[in-house]
Amino acid sequence: MQRSIFRRYLSITMSIILLSFATLGGAMTAFFGQYWRQEKNELLTQNAAAISEFATRFLQQVDKDRYELPAGDLQYFLGSFSVSTGADIFITDLEGNVLLGSFADSKLDSLKKVPAPYAATAWKGKFEGRSDLDGAYPERYYIIGVPLTTGGKQVGAVFAATSPASVNSLQGELVKIFLLAALAALAAAFCLVGAFVYRMVRPLRQMALAAHSFGTGDFSTRVPVTREDELGQLAAAFNNMADSLSNSEGMRRSFIANVSHELKTPMTTIAGFIDGILDGTIPREEQDKYLHIVSDEVKRLSRLVKSMLDLSRIDSGEMKIHPRRFDITHTIISTLLTFEQAVDAKGIEILGLDEAEPLEVYGDQDLLHQVVYNLVENAVKFTNQGGSITVRVTDSVDRTTVAIENTGPGIPSEDLPMIFDRFYKGDKSRSRDKNGMGLGLYLVRTILQLHGGNIWACSVPGEYCRFEFFLPKPQEAPKLKEPAHKGKEHPRLKTGRLHRHKTSDADSDT
Repeated sequence: MQRSIFRRYLSITMSIILLSFATLGGAMTAFFGQYWRQEKNELLTQNAAAISEFATRFLQQVDKDRYELPAGDLQYFLGSFSVSTGADIFITDLEGNVLLGSFADSKLDSLKKVPAPYAATAWKGKFEGRSDLDGAYPERYYIIGVPLTTGGKQVGAVFAATSPASVNSLQGELVKIFLLAALAALAAAFCLVGAFVYRMVRPLRQMALAAHSFGTGDFSTRVPVTREDELGQLAAAFNNMADSLSNSEGMRRSFIANVSHELKTPMTTIAGFIDGILDGTIPREEQDKYLHIVSDEVKRLSRLVKSMLDLSRIDSGEMKIHPRRFDITHTIISTLLTFEQAVDAKGIEILGLDEAEPLEVYGDQDLLHQVVYNLVENAVKFTNQGGSITVRVTDSVDRTTVAIENTGPGIPSEDLPMIFDRFYKGDKSRSRDKNGMGLGLYLVRTILQLHGGNIWACSVPGEYCRFEFFLPKPQEAPKLKEPAHKGKEHPRLKTGRLHRHKTSDADSDT
């Protein structure tokens, strides 16, 4: 069964907490045991030393190397001291034979002998260890032995012993208390960590549900942003992605509808007129007229296919530029001449050409011709009857700027931020922009960005719309300015409306 992130995080966190408690409990138990043994060691050493000092007063020398201990008062003292300290206390000779003793801790009736190595270690300095004294004790006791001396001469040893039962009992109680406290802490930690982990993974679950909805085509789901940490940033980024996907989906559907319409309309027209010519419905004397219409529709289909191919090249990263120097002013004028018939039909006046001078730029001439063509086409298309188009080309230190402005309805302010998005069409009615597919301005911006330039637009609805783009100049070593191109002329302007016109201050104030 698949484990959720919630269970995984909760189990890992609780395992770490449990391991921490176990480590802490083991460390506390070991520390307490060590502390108890040290305390017992010091206490037993003090008791044995005190008895050794006191017993020295009762020593009676029998001969040169022999001493005796009277049993009366000293035995009473040993008994009282043993009861008060809760330890066994006994005195041995150099061979380990027990001379006197009191066994308040072990409750032994008597103890006859201590192993000789223990006695030897004790009267030579100090004995410290755990032993059952060859089976005399039921378990291993803590035993301390110190020398019994008189006149600087060792005559025996004093031992103090205590059972580990007391410390084991105390350690057991300590472990019980620690376990109860640990269980209570673990229960509290489980609740707190569970709530924290659930709150932490909830946005991820919401994102998973939203992503599932996206997979079914529903882009309306959003993840609530309730925090300002990394998960909050992730939720905000996810919502931004959802908005982008929603917009892209809407534009994709609109694009499919537009392309379907753009393909269907000219193909229907072409098929209808060709069928009419073939079956004789259209008289022979009118065939040229309808063949021109068919030719226009074929060109329209060609432009659609070219735009689609350009879009495909952009998406695949295959669109490359082949830069060279060329005259951008010549490109603008030749493009305007292409629309001479449409300009004359609408009575459009072209302004600014009388100030235009030859100006070389460095870029892909074909692609930049497409940029100029799309902008001029839009300007001619949306200029009002009897309006004007103003062209301005300016040169600066690091860039060349081209502005194309037309009078007319302009672009609503709410559409300006989106006019360079792919598939976007500000005019939804098709009545004024029958040939638009929402790709022209997107391609224009992409081509300019490939050259290191950019484009922007400004508009006052009901008055004008202006598109302005720039191309950066290549970095070159400083050189003397060459004289203007003498003898080079632009194409002759043939129509009465499309001509060089002196621009007034009012005309140029955009």
